[in-house]
Amino acid sequence: MLKVKSFFLGLLLCSASQVTQAQLMKAKEIYNKADSLRGELTPLRTCYDVQYYHLDVKVDIDQKFISGSNLFKFQAVERFNKLQFDLFDNLSVDKVEYRGKDLPFSREYNAVFVEFPDFIEKGKIDSFKVYYSGHPIQATRAPWDGGFDWKKDSNGKPWVATACQGLGASVWWPNKDHQSDEANSMLISIAVPKGVMNVSNGRLVKTESLKDGYTKYHWRVENPINNYNVALNIGDYTHFKETYAGEKGPLSLDYYVLKENASKIDHLKKNANETLKAFEHWFGPYPFYEDGYKLVETAHLGMEHQSAVAYGNKYQNGYLGNDGSRTGWGMKWDFIVVHESGHEWFGNNITAKDLGDMWIHESFTNYSEALFIDFFYGKEASQAYVNGNRRGIQNDLPIQGPYNVNKEGSGDMYNKGGVLHNMIRTMIDNDETWLRLLRGINKEFYHKTVDYNDILNYMSKESGINLAKTFEQYVQRTSIPTLEVIQNSPGVFMVRWISEVKGFDMPVHIFDKDGKRMLIKPTENFKIMRLEGLTKENFKVDTFNYYIGTSIQ
Repeated sequence: MLKVKSFFLGLLLCSASQVTQAQLMKAKEIYNKADSLRGELTPLRTCYDVQYYHLDVKVDIDQKFISGSNLFKFQAVERFNKLQFDLFDNLSVDKVEYRGKDLPFSREYNAVFVEFPDFIEKGKIDSFKVYYSGHPIQATRAPWDGGFDWKKDSNGKPWVATACQGLGASVWWPNKDHQSDEANSMLISIAVPKGVMNVSNGRLVKTESLKDGYTKYHWRVENPINNYNVALNIGDYTHFKETYAGEKGPLSLDYYVLKENASKIDHLKKNANETLKAFEHWFGPYPFYEDGYKLVETAHLGMEHQSAVAYGNKYQNGYLGNDGSRTGWGMKWDFIVVHESGHEWFGNNITAKDLGDMWIHESFTNYSEALFIDFFYGKEASQAYVNGNRRGIQNDLPIQGPYNVNKEGSGDMYNKGGVLHNMIRTMIDNDETWLRLLRGINKEFYHKTVDYNDILNYMSKESGINLAKTFEQYVQRTSIPTLEVIQNSPGVFMVRWISEVKGFDMPVHIFDKDGKRMLIKPTENFKIMRLEGLTKENFKVDTFNYYIGTSIQ
């Protein structure tokens, strides 16, 4: 998802061992029990691994009321007789059913604790069903705040969607609400009043007419899916479909747009096909061929709902008609189609285990915008775009958030994260290696959850560069390093990094007397470098691609 950034005219806004002590202290000081219950993996959550959900919900649009059930099919990771699932406390848990009988349960904030009559043995496959109802939280500014977005189209027909990244999927349906546990597959059954339809993730397998004037749409998801990606979209939609010739064979493309916008479908088709072409080149095959690829029109701007990408950019290029980089390159494609589709690889295929590592999703996806530009317009254009996006960086907080309290890091995870990946590509200075790394990371972590160390270790190994200090600086700190250069005499310099990271040692490119780029490897201690033909007046650092400060004396 794209967060609001100040530079867009007011619109755009490590593992546990890697988290600094300062972050841990801050978490203890600020976050409460409710945050920990939602964010921490306690034994009551790690004792079971979700295999399958069947979410079955009726949506009363007039009353803004939902009711239904969710079946949890799980495997016991440990022997247990008590577990936790999650559901916001404004929604009622009507009963928890196990083998035909009601189970006792208790609630604390948004956590629900269930006790079983007997121990469930390690390795056993079992299930229980939660019945629930209530008025879900209404999003006032979707997708940046979570919940239901109750809107109407220009013809007065209901137009309803869910968006809940960050806040949590338990804002509207009961589940084990932690990013580390994805259901392997899912059935989503949504009943809506006749006259509108529901579009959810995966493929439509059945439509069922109910006696009460409702129609139930059953959507089957074959691939692992993260809870916050599960979505419903209710509207007076018309359906277009086509087939894309992808790396793994035919891929179905489906478009659900309001009937009033049917004439604009060519815009979506063009952008979707171009996006898939570019990203299958850079990242490898689309990760969800079994579930297809859909764009679903929403009243809110957009979200990366797996295999059912929410789209609300009003059929125009740029981000609501703007280009945050101010280079012009951002106006040549539809930002929401490209960015939210990029999340199919980074966020949906590769998912951060903890919300504190959401920078993994957003940094790569921000950089995917530049790679889209690179594919169609060239590398120089993509680098200009990344450089232009720096204007939005605030350097207010680390882009990694604290673990175990359901808290993401700074919004800089977008633009600063994209800058980080562009710097790593520049350090590698071999685009075949860079392409192999990007495709490899999607293959290595295919349909998996990851953390800070997984990404750091993989990128260090495949790049041949120890990136530990670079990641610590740009992911876990707020400042940027300064390259200090002191001339001893013409052609002889002392060079070092000034950084709050102990032992900082990032490679960086400078230019020789003929303007040719050359890689140097400064450390935190001064190194004597002999650079014939250079003086402090003509000593030039590649600050276009490296987001650093310089001090040349």
